Amino acid sequence: MKEYKEEEFLMLSGIQHYEFCKRQWALIHIEQQWAENYFTIDGNFMHKKVHDSSNYEKRKDTIISRGMAIHSFELGISGICDVVEFQKDKDGITIHGRKDKYKVVPVEYKRGKPKITDADELQLAVQAMCLEEMFCCEIPKAYLFYGETKRRTEVVITEEMREHIKKITKEMHELYNRKHTPKGKKTKACRSCSLCDVCLPEITKQESVPNYIDRMLGR
Repeated sequence: MKEYKEEEFLMLSGIQHYEFCKRQWALIHIEQQWAENYFTIDGNFMHKKVHDSSNYEKRKDTIISRGMAIHSFELGISGICDVVEFQKDKDGITIHGRKDKYKVVPVEYKRGKPKITDADELQLAVQAMCLEEMFCCEIPKAYLFYGETKRRTEVVITEEMREHIKKITKEMHELYNRKHTPKGKKTKACRSCSLCDVCLPEITKQESVPNYIDRMLGR
């Protein structure tokens, strides 16, 4: 089994970008381009509120950790968990400084409401896989909390999701190493993308963006 080095790690948040649009992911993570719109600003505000709280809290039989750094050498991914709950469970794992055993439950915060696509679920599943590797445990389910509905949605981490994640993280590393930005295909989803004006999906069918810019500037 291949293991990546720390310097090869890609951003965990890129999983959602890649699942939404491979071109969007490449523009952000390879070409280092970014643009804000209402959706990104609102989402960033929610995450800031989560991470602004104390990093550690205990509520009855649950220990709550916020903004936990996580990683996976197998997937070559690193990132931050909004919330990781350690819930007291006799079949769980031991953690440093505690005599009891706990099960590990990641919780990801999202703006709006549950989406039609499974991009949010996949991002959460990657978090679970990172935590499994770090704590040598099994995480069968995790939770998404949506700002509009104000409640948690349970996500079962299936074997199908795990295999899909292994496949797309491998693809991401291959594209990143080649510094390759895939061509785009214009869809309705483009209207909500903050990079629509940078991506220019309507011209990528015919030519690359750099060539288009050179042509328009007469270079």
